[in-house]
Amino acid sequence: MFIKKLKSIFILEDEGEAKKAVEKAHAIDTSKPIKVKNSEPDLNAPDITIDVSNTTPPASGKPDPKFVDILLKAVEKQNLEGFDYLEYKSSLQSLKGMDMDDATRYKSALAMATTMGATPNKLISTAHKYLKVLESEKSKFQEALKGQTAKQVTGKETSIKKMVETIEKKKQRILQLQKEIEADTLKMKTAKDGINASVAKVQKTSDNFHYAYNIVTGQILSDIENMETYLGKG
Repeated sequence: MFIKKLKSIFILEDEGEAKKAVEKAHAIDTSKPIKVKNSEPDLNAPDITIDVSNTTPPASGKPDPKFVDILLKAVEKQNLEGFDYLEYKSSLQSLKGMDMDDATRYKSALAMATTMGATPNKLISTAHKYLKVLESEKSKFQEALKGQTAKQVTGKETSIKKMVETIEKKKQRILQLQKEIEADTLKMKTAKDGINASVAKVQKTSDNFHYAYNIVTGQILSDIENMETYLGKG
């Protein structure tokens, strides 16, 4: 049974059918696993246990063709020989357009299935087998998802944490630099005040010297002028 055939069996594009399937998945009691007794000797398989914990699908979304192919290829790979659930599902789908209720449709498909050696228990058992196949694919997906989460999320979160720590250190450094700038500014102001005081002191010293100089030289010049006036040059 090819992928194209499987896609025609499982309604993926019909929004109404998809909604019903999602609602059915939501209705599963995920508190305990599903068990089905395998009473078909020709299957040579143990009882099947389906762990449906933590499998409730999201309320919205759409079937990604890539994931549809992965799931259906896994189912196709495990397809049993003879008439099993998949062939029965195909019969059900062929009766979909006929005017009959679900009970009549399922019984009519069974009537065709019995001619191929199928029984209700075999159909149910093989349906559970495919659920197990899909569960295995879900487990693989979750493991891959963990890896991607670690790579795309956890790794980046670690990087962000390091950046936060680096930013915090830089903030602390900025605060330290601000304190140092304030201290140096105060030192500079003190130095400027000291310079101004020194300049004023030097200027005062200069003024005092020149004042004394002017007094002495002024007296000498005054005496010279008077001597020239009163004593003459002879």
